Amino acid sequence: MTETSVTEPTNLHPFSVPYRAVSQLGQVGFVVFLSFYGSTDIGDRFSFVLLGLAAVAVALTVVLAWQFLYYRRFEYEVTDDTFDIRSGVVSRRNRQIPLRRVQNVDVTENVVHRLLGIAQVNIETAGGSQSEASLRYVGNDRARRIQQEVRRRKSELTGDQTKAPTEDTEEERGEVLYEVSNRELLLLSTFSIDARLVAFAFFLISFLPPESLPVDTLPSRLAVVPLVVLAVAVVLVLWIIGFATTFSRYYGFVLRRVDDTLGYERGLFNRYSGSIPLDKIQTFTFDENVLKRYFGYATLGVETAGYSPTQARQQGSETAIPLAKRERVLGLADEIDGVGEPEFELPPKRARRRYAIRYTLLLGVLSAVLYAASVYVTPFRWYLPLVVLPLVPAAAHLKWRNRGYHLGDGYVATRNGFWNRTTVVLPYYRVQNVIESATVLQRRWRIATVTLDTASSSGLRNDEARAVDIDAEDAERVTQEVRDRLQGSLAERRAERRHSGGTWLDSAARESPEAGQDAQET
Repeated sequence: MTETSVTEPTNLHPFSVPYRAVSQLGQVGFVVFLSFYGSTDIGDRFSFVLLGLAAVAVALTVVLAWQFLYYRRFEYEVTDDTFDIRSGVVSRRNRQIPLRRVQNVDVTENVVHRLLGIAQVNIETAGGSQSEASLRYVGNDRARRIQQEVRRRKSELTGDQTKAPTEDTEEERGEVLYEVSNRELLLLSTFSIDARLVAFAFFLISFLPPESLPVDTLPSRLAVVPLVVLAVAVVLVLWIIGFATTFSRYYGFVLRRVDDTLGYERGLFNRYSGSIPLDKIQTFTFDENVLKRYFGYATLGVETAGYSPTQARQQGSETAIPLAKRERVLGLADEIDGVGEPEFELPPKRARRRYAIRYTLLLGVLSAVLYAASVYVTPFRWYLPLVVLPLVPAAAHLKWRNRGYHLGDGYVATRNGFWNRTTVVLPYYRVQNVIESATVLQRRWRIATVTLDTASSSGLRNDEARAVDIDAEDAERVTQEVRDRLQGSLAERRAERRHSGGTWLDSAARESPEAGQDAQET
């Protein structure tokens, strides 16, 4: 078939017809299987088989005809200022997506896609909660050309003098900022067991009836052995699942910088290719669990104001570096947006005493509940939670030691968590709201929490930059200082945009309405 330009009206790839048809027929086959499985009479089963085969043949004919018509009537085209799509078998739908609003063009390929030489292209726009358009499916080479052409046309429309090239050579694909090594990939996969899944698994196991374990058949001194073996098996299975999932997800991960965009590729079975616009990055997040910190590694993630459908992940969250030495991660963050290493100010020591008292009370309440259950329900070793009582001071100290905040020249940083420590770095000009809060108990200890919201923050995910349990007077000072530095940062960026002939106020108002209004008032 003759290759046509992406700037001319073009159909999908011909292989999209059988692939989409087979995908739809899978649902029909599942229904037929359930019908066959539910039959108990051999004669009925034979009738169901014949009926099922006839249904599949009819469905195959209908689906193939429908998908062929869909293929023939689906056209897409990249114009000077829009991405046009015309589709619909019965009712026609014409869409014109302004290239100025396009935030990302993602390409997805699974194993079958790569065998057929096709790929799925998702068009994302700023502020969208889902993909604005999806091309299922085009040739994989054409998918790359669509990415490049959209980026080039958008650069022209926004006045960027650096045009993205149309030829996909290794040199022109951008500067390689990070490429995961085999050692880093293996370490990342090894570190990827989720303690929350382990805890949930043990919670489910607690509901198993005692007779399901051969405890009664063993001597009393060996009764605990099956429980230990079961615990080890659960942890091992969950670790294997986490290892395999992480290995396949980040296999071949490459991060490049193309103009003002970070481009990434990753995946073993499902291959993803997408981009992270630098001007859409809201925060930088450094994740370091206990194992990563022990070996000196960290993960860098970025939060954006948009949506990316290429991962089963939280909206707006993207991994920039899956795993690398902490110094290397900090260096890349500094290269991207001038983010240096924060020097954190810890909460007051009375917060540490508060944690110790809280943990002690929790252990006491748990022991009391178990004691009541032991008296009124069944005998139980109610005193077991008190065994960890000597560890309370250490736990309180570690929680206190891994919290803090830092007010830098161009950004504010917060840190929280011991088992999985998260450091959030937020440029002042990205701050959308500053919230100072204190619970009843916090007020008794004269401490408070300062929360910094951005356009990508979500209270359900609890991913904001939060200075937790800091001195109440410091909380007021931090709140006022962040607001003052926000105004100064917005004024500086407005002056820079005016000098370069840009229209920053419009973009600021779109990305952060409150920040844009503040900038106009400054």
